[in-house]
Amino acid sequence: MNAGRTPHEPDAPPPLGGAAGKLATTLAAGLALYALYWVVAVVQPQGYRLRFLLGCLILTFLLYPFRRGTRRAAVPAADWLLVAVAAAAIVWPLADFDQFIYRATEPAAADLVLGSALIALVLEATRRTSGPVLTAVALGFLAYAWVGPFLDLVGLSIIAHRGYGLDRIVGTLYMTLEGLFGVPLDVASTYIILFTVFGAVLERSGAARFLLDWSRAAAGRSQSGSAAGRAVTLAGCLLGTVSGSGVATTVMLGSVSWPMLRRAGYPRETAGAVLSAAGIGAILVPPTMGAAAFLIAEFLKISYLQVLVMAVVPALLYYLSVFLMIEADSRRLGTQPAADTVAPLAELTRRGGYHFVPLVTVGALLVAGISTFRAVFWATLVAVALSFVRRETALTPRRLVAALDAGGRGILSVAATTATAGIIVGIVTLTGLGLKVAGLIVALAGGHLLLTVVYAALAVWILGLAVPVTASYIIAAVMVAPAMTSVGVAPVAAHMFIFYYAVLSEVSPPTALAPFAAAALTGGDPFRTMMLTWKYTLPAFLVPFMFTLDPRGMGILLRGSAVEFVVATATAALGVVAVSAGFGGWMRRAATRPERVLAAAGGMLLFHPAGLADAAGVAITAAAVALHAWRTRGAR
Repeated sequence: MNAGRTPHEPDAPPPLGGAAGKLATTLAAGLALYALYWVVAVVQPQGYRLRFLLGCLILTFLLYPFRRGTRRAAVPAADWLLVAVAAAAIVWPLADFDQFIYRATEPAAADLVLGSALIALVLEATRRTSGPVLTAVALGFLAYAWVGPFLDLVGLSIIAHRGYGLDRIVGTLYMTLEGLFGVPLDVASTYIILFTVFGAVLERSGAARFLLDWSRAAAGRSQSGSAAGRAVTLAGCLLGTVSGSGVATTVMLGSVSWPMLRRAGYPRETAGAVLSAAGIGAILVPPTMGAAAFLIAEFLKISYLQVLVMAVVPALLYYLSVFLMIEADSRRLGTQPAADTVAPLAELTRRGGYHFVPLVTVGALLVAGISTFRAVFWATLVAVALSFVRRETALTPRRLVAALDAGGRGILSVAATTATAGIIVGIVTLTGLGLKVAGLIVALAGGHLLLTVVYAALAVWILGLAVPVTASYIIAAVMVAPAMTSVGVAPVAAHMFIFYYAVLSEVSPPTALAPFAAAALTGGDPFRTMMLTWKYTLPAFLVPFMFTLDPRGMGILLRGSAVEFVVATATAALGVVAVSAGFGGWMRRAATRPERVLAAAGGMLLFHPAGLADAAGVAITAAAVALHAWRTRGAR
């Protein structure tokens, strides 16, 4: 369970045996140890990023075959050649880094050859780990850097530019910190890998399984027909604290909970949607969250603790939405209680409650002023120590190496994605495309705040159709966020808004990884599973409008006064309840269409943090409830 792929995921690389497999295990564990060493030692930052990328590229070409899913007994010669080229391209700047960076404006022939090779290798690594779409998007941006002057000729003067040759492109992307080795890769090599290792240690020490069993015991032993859905929702929230990957959490939930959902009578597609909606929330739940959350801290130059604080209430509202939507479908489907085999909650807490300690440690150290890196480092050591409480979960040397190996492998797709995102960000910065797109959004909206936010949401959502969450957030942060801030949205609100809409890529084709993984487990139709997942998560994605349309709405980000926090959180929660009733179609009984329309309309008004809108939202929601109560009076 980590921010990248795990061996449990359907698209993880096939196992590699022999000497190459042992080498990969050694390199992956070494990469994880190097990240932990970086926390307590003095390591030159630029050199660390280069070595980190080199380790990730070598592991990618060893572990991921040219054709995804291909099983192979040995690493082909062509992939060993790619490993050698990657080593040459990164050792070259490391050999004389000071002189290397000074040549950025006038690269030497060797710089151009090796820089071009490294860009190509990063794109190939991204294709192997994350699929071809993001690679194609990056190639499109590279082409845009070159064809800029010709865009005037085809009527695209609004995004035309002077055009840049190979020397300028390679100089920017390979020889400065504005491209491959920029902020996205920096975050992957520091924040993300540490949390990846932390998650791997927790999983192999039994913490992840404990949290899953604990939530099932807490919510799944009820005699209600909705108990199974409630248990999965709570489990997704708890597992999210140690995960950060929607797909990994979905698969972990599904491998254990699908039999329970099937016994309760959930159809295959509905069960898949329950699993993926609960799993996707792992990207939003502190303290791990998704990779993009770490980038928010870096882009805004704020502490990660501040990001965690801002994420708490929206994450709870997300799970409130999922809980209510699943509850409505469970009641409409007439699901039945499903007896679970886990131990009682009190017994589970007594035997394994210590698993909560590493999570509490992260939060306590952050609050105490310890840096994020050191907080995760010490929490990881605490998790290792606590694993010895029970003999069967003790991280003996062999098991610890396995955890470090999983942590190192788990970062590979994120490293490739962030390096490729660095290419895109570098081109956007070089050509000034970000300001042009931002200006276009503002112009289309006529400077109107609501329209600008709506267009921004659409832009991020469309972007998420093609690329995963991390890349979607990075691209939007440099192209869409400026449009929002230009009409008065606070930077923190703009970036949190983009982050939450980037998460929609987890439920939208063609990168709907979590629903597709869930459908593979349940045997349901992938497209229908995806659409049901989208329905379950939809009310929560209205929440970000609240903290962008009016500064008072930033109370749900724990910014502003206590009164603003209470009012904003209360109205947001009521809005989620009302919209869930409208979209879910259930109140006390099945709701009629007028009742659903009234509830949804009232809920949407509650997401606008203004007194008049709140009053209207409460009145319309109350009317929907009164109409439903009058219609169902006397019903049991």
